[in-house]
Amino acid sequence: MRYFGTDGIRGLANGDVLRPDVIVKIGQAAAQVIRGRCGHSSPTVVIGKDTRLSGYMIESSLQAAFTSMGFTCLLVGPLPTPAVAMLTRSLRADLGVMITASHNPYHDNGIKFFGPDGVKINGTMVDDVEALVDNPARLQLVGPDHIGKAERLEDAVGRYIEFVKTSVPSHLRFDGLKLVVDCAHGAAYRIAPRIFWEMGAEVIKIGTAPDGFNINAGVGATHPDALADAVRAHGAHLGIALDGDADRLILVDETGAVLDGDVILAAMAQHLKTHHKLSGGGVVATVMSNMGFEAFLTSLDLTLHRTAVGDHYVEAGMRTHGCNLGGEQSGHLIFRDYATTGDGILAALQVLAYLADTGKKPSALRALFTPWPQALENIRLAPGAKAADILAKAPVIAALAAAEKALGQDGRVLVRKSGTEPLIRVMVEARTEEAMRAHLEALVRVIRAAAG
Repeated sequence: MRYFGTDGIRGLANGDVLRPDVIVKIGQAAAQVIRGRCGHSSPTVVIGKDTRLSGYMIESSLQAAFTSMGFTCLLVGPLPTPAVAMLTRSLRADLGVMITASHNPYHDNGIKFFGPDGVKINGTMVDDVEALVDNPARLQLVGPDHIGKAERLEDAVGRYIEFVKTSVPSHLRFDGLKLVVDCAHGAAYRIAPRIFWEMGAEVIKIGTAPDGFNINAGVGATHPDALADAVRAHGAHLGIALDGDADRLILVDETGAVLDGDVILAAMAQHLKTHHKLSGGGVVATVMSNMGFEAFLTSLDLTLHRTAVGDHYVEAGMRTHGCNLGGEQSGHLIFRDYATTGDGILAALQVLAYLADTGKKPSALRALFTPWPQALENIRLAPGAKAADILAKAPVIAALAAAEKALGQDGRVLVRKSGTEPLIRVMVEARTEEAMRAHLEALVRVIRAAAG
C-alpha cells in the first residue's frame, strides 16, 4: 500500500504525504468510499487529534475535505484514539478519524480511520481509498447547496469518561491508592488523571504539559523509566503509562519494575478464566509476544493465537477465534466486551479491578511466568532505502536461515519492516541470554552492512 501502513497513514508532518494538498485528497477519497456504503444523504464524521503542533493543519485540511463531500464534521479536539472509536459508534457516525502518530515523535503525524462499528478500516476499503487518492478526477464533490458543516462536540470528554468507568463494577473505588499517571504529553493529558481521581485515587501526574513538540519525549509507554523513578520517589502503589494517543498501556509496579503487555494479558487471561468470563478458549496476540507467556497460557489449557503486528490484526483475530481478550506486548490491549481497539485507560481500570478483587500487589504479576530472553533492535533506513530490497539480499537471507537453524525449538527470529517508521526491526528470542545476544548481534551486523 502506498499511503496506509500497519496503523493507518503515518509520516513526516508537511512531508510527502501529510501535507494539506494530499491530506485533502485522502479525506475526500475516504469520504467518497464511506458515502457509497452508508446508504443515506447526510453522512457524519468524528474527528479527534493528539497534541502535536501539526494536528491543527491536518484537522483543518480534513475538515475542508469532508465538508466538500457533504459530511458534517464533529470536532472533539485532543482525545484518546479509543475515545474516537467509541464516539463513532455511540453517535452513529459514518466514519471516525484520529489525527495521531501514536508513539512517534512530534515531527511525525498520522491519520487513523474507523468505520461506523468503531473498527479500523482495512482490506478493500483501504484499497478503494488509495485508488481514489491516486485518481482525484474520480472524486465527486457535492454542489454548493450540499456542502457540509463543522461543529465542536462539547460533551465528548464526559461521554468517554462515563463509558470507560462503566467497564468496571459501579461500586469500585480507589480510595487509599496512590497512582502515578504518565500521559506522554499526549491526547489523554487531561482526561486520564481526571478518571482515576474521580474514582478516589491520589493521582501524581507526569507528562501532562503538552507544548506541541514534547509528545512522547522521554515519557509515556515507550519511555517508562521516568514513570518508574516517579513511582519510587512517591512511594506509589502503581504507575500507569500511556502513549501519545492513549491506546497503549505499560504499567510499573510498586518496586519500579515494568509490566508489559504480555504480563498484563497473562494476569487478565487467568483472572477472566477463573471467573468464567474468557471467551474463545484463549488469547490473541502478535508474533512479538514472548514464548514464556505462551507457555503460561498452555499451562492454563488456553491457546495463544498469534497475528501480524498491529492492533487491527489482533482485533480481526479476536473476531475470527471468538476471543474477548487480546493485545500486543507493546501495550495495545483490547477488551472486546467493551472496546473495538486498544484502550490504555480502560485496560488500566481492568487491571486495577483485578488487583482489588484478588488483593494482590502489582509486583505479583511478574511471578506469573518467566519470560524467555528477548531483545528488539531497530535499524533506521537511509532516505529512499527500501526494506524489502535489503531483506532480499543474499547475505541477509543466509544469516536469517543460519540463526533459525541454530536456534531450532530453543528460540526464534523475527525480522520485519516497521509499518509506522523507516525502520527494520530485528527481534531474537532464545532460552538463554547468551544465545539471544549472539544471534541478535550477528543479524544486526549483517543487515546494517546490507543497508549500507
